[in-house]
Amino acid sequence: MADSQPRAGEEAPPRMGLRARLRRSRRARVVLVVAVLAVLLAAFLAWRHFAGRESTDDAQVDGHVNPVAARVGGTVAAVLVEDNQQVEAGTLLVRIDPRDYAVAVARAQADLAENEASAKAASTTVPLTSTTSSSQETAAVSEVAAAEARHAASEAQLREAQARERLTAEDVERFKPLLAKDEVSKQQFDAAVAAADAARAAREAAEAEAVAADRAVEAAQARLAQARTGHEQVGIASARAASAAAKVEMARAALEQAQLNLSYTDVKAPVRGVVSRRTVEVGQIVQAGQPLLALVPLEDVWITANFKESQLKQIRPGQRVDISVDAYGGRTFHGHVDSIAAATGARFSLLPPENATGNYVKVVQRVPVKIVLDQGTDPEHLLRPGMSVVPTVYIR
Repeated sequence: MADSQPRAGEEAPPRMGLRARLRRSRRARVVLVVAVLAVLLAAFLAWRHFAGRESTDDAQVDGHVNPVAARVGGTVAAVLVEDNQQVEAGTLLVRIDPRDYAVAVARAQADLAENEASAKAASTTVPLTSTTSSSQETAAVSEVAAAEARHAASEAQLREAQARERLTAEDVERFKPLLAKDEVSKQQFDAAVAAADAARAAREAAEAEAVAADRAVEAAQARLAQARTGHEQVGIASARAASAAAKVEMARAALEQAQLNLSYTDVKAPVRGVVSRRTVEVGQIVQAGQPLLALVPLEDVWITANFKESQLKQIRPGQRVDISVDAYGGRTFHGHVDSIAAATGARFSLLPPENATGNYVKVVQRVPVKIVLDQGTDPEHLLRPGMSVVPTVYIR
């Protein structure tokens, strides 16, 4: 029994060393299999993880940049904001010297008052002209009737005088042979001659009166024709009144324009935003349409991500997106795909590529994808247009 135990310094029996080596070999194979399985599992999980998303670093924050320009020209009297200042919609930003425009308003008011007075006078003339022309026409009609009656009476008197003249002339001719035979007295003959002379004179007077009556009829008819032009005169007066009323409207429009120009001397913020790119200074003379500054509303920003065309196969509106922002150390914001552009970015460039050449090289194109932030994901409005971001779209 004592001889079976190895003495100190003696080697272990060879059979015991082989058994230990076998145990170590089996343990190493198990560890290797576990390691391989772990690597395969990690690869599978990584594939599952990255196969369900698309990402790009060609993306940036976009937003509206609202230019603020002068609507009237003049000298800048005051600039009431500074760069990067947050302002509300309707805030007074710049004031242009309003004195010239106040004078224009006063002149337009005076022109309007003058034209209103002229229009009132012209409108009063219309009924007066109508009444006058109507009464003149009535009087002219009566005058024509009276002249025609006088003309008819003179014609009758003329015919009567002509008949009397013929009768007295016949008496004289009849008395001449009788006077030669002394069958009538000289006194009777002289009376007949006198009667004939009187009848001739009466006929001449009747003719003159008939001519005068005819001229009177013509004059009355001329006055009637003139009186009947009263309708045209009324039309002319109405046209003058309408012209005066139109001038009133023109003067009123000029006054409104002058008042608008005066109001435009106060340049106000059209939207709520941050003042950027301010180029206006006090004392500067600006022209209508000249840009003064820009407003950037930080509440309405989005992401424009330029994905490769090969990445668009499974990207659809509504898919969830995580946005990593470089400026904040990779802080993640959340959003969703809103829409996909109708053309590639190259098509919208200043000089689109011309592929109809002999040296065509295929280049992978990029298509802009609009990503909208979820409500409440950026309550502090940290995102600024132009910032670089890395969006990741979850397509599964």
